[in-house]
Parts: sequence; structure tokens; C-alpha cells
Amino acid sequence: MLPFQIQLETSSLRKVLKRLHYPLEVMRVCVRWYAAYPLSLRNLEEMMAERGVLVDHATVHRWALKVLPMLAKVFRRRKRPVGSSWRMDETFIKVNGQWKYLYRAVDRLGQTVDFLLTAKRDMAAARRFFERAINLHDVPEKITIDKSGANTAAVHALIKDSGASIELRQSKYLNNLVEQDHRAIKRRVRPMTGFKSFWSAAKTCAGIETMHMIKKGQLACPDGQVLSAADQFYSLAF
Repeated sequence: MLPFQIQLETSSLRKVLKRLHYPLEVMRVCVRWYAAYPLSLRNLEEMMAERGVLVDHATVHRWALKVLPMLAKVFRRRKRPVGSSWRMDETFIKVNGQWKYLYRAVDRLGQTVDFLLTAKRDMAAARRFFERAINLHDVPEKITIDKSGANTAAVHALIKDSGASIELRQSKYLNNLVEQDHRAIKRRVRPMTGFKSFWSAAKTCAGIETMHMIKKGQLACPDGQVLSAADQFYSLAF
């Protein structure tokens, strides 16, 4: 049986879906495709029209902004544990014509540890990312970063303030794993040609990252069930 908080969040999501007044099958397919594949909103509008379903691209966007963040929240509570050796790096996301920063980390097997979209690239942003990841997965044994001064300062401050025993490594070679993993996210974001607001970017990135983690097998399925990536996505709420 799911924990009470997951049931509560799932119930809230179902209420949101009910208020959208559209067939559930259409909404769930559109939202999943938007998060999973390098398609624009107009691509989705055309694809649904070919299937005899008339839905405006702006409507699909509204569904995504309402549903994806809630699915991401449920996923975090059902996410499998990750390894204790983390590779952390940041990549760029364009929002309203300006570059923003998506902090990300993976473990040594390539499993996503966590992510965080921030407006600035500084020590405070890096530390906020690490604290969020540790709250989800506990303190790692090792953190590997590049030679970024802000990231280095964030890890040193975290170790000093918490007293945690964390080995800090600075190696571009070892960090290739997370840099390669950025590509899956960038490939999905590219057809969007930039977000209009930080708010919508954060919500959409949460959905994209969630679908990416599902594809990597990071969702703990109930009773050891073996489900496709699509069915795992739908199981979060539908």
C-alpha cells in the first residue's frame, strides 16, 4: 500500500485532471509524449489531429504545467536509492532569452541523483542543490565536480557546517558521465526553443527529468512489477 502522503498527492492530481474536462486517455498521452520525446507543442497538436483528436497546442501546454510538477513530486517519494558516489555538474537552459542553470548529479552507474533549475550560477545555488539532494538521498561518500570555484566552495561549506565526511574530487574525466547525461535533457528541451518564464521552465524540466529517470529504471514499482516506461509514468497518478 502506498504511503498516506503519496495517496494524498495522487488524489490531488486526480482532482486537477477532473477539472480539466478532457478525456483522460488524451491528456495522459499528450503529457507523456511532451515529457518523453523531442517534440514541440505544435508537433503534438498535429500528431493528435492525425488520430482524429482536435486539441490546441496551448491546451497541451496548460496540461503539462499543471500535471508534470505533481507527477514529479509523487515520483520523488517512490524513487529508488542511488549510489554514494556522485558526479555533479550544471548545464544551461534558455529562459526568456537568458541562460539559466540546471544543476544535476548522477551516481557512478549513471542513475540521476537530483536536479535543480536556478537563476544564478554561484555558491548559494550549488549549495541549495546539494542540500536538496542530500535531503532526498542522505550524505554521499564522494562528490566529483569540475574545477568550478562556486561548486568547490559549496561543497567545502557543506562539509564544514554539517561535519559530514565527504571526499571531494575534481576531475573532468570522471565527470564525463554527468556531462553525457545532460544530452538527454538538452535533446528534449531543444525543440521548445526557449521558455517564456522561469516558472514554466522549472515545471517542465521537472517532468522531463522525471520521465528520464523512469526510462533509467529509477521508479520503485509496487510488488516488484515489471512495467513499461509508459505504464510506470501513468502509475504515478492515472
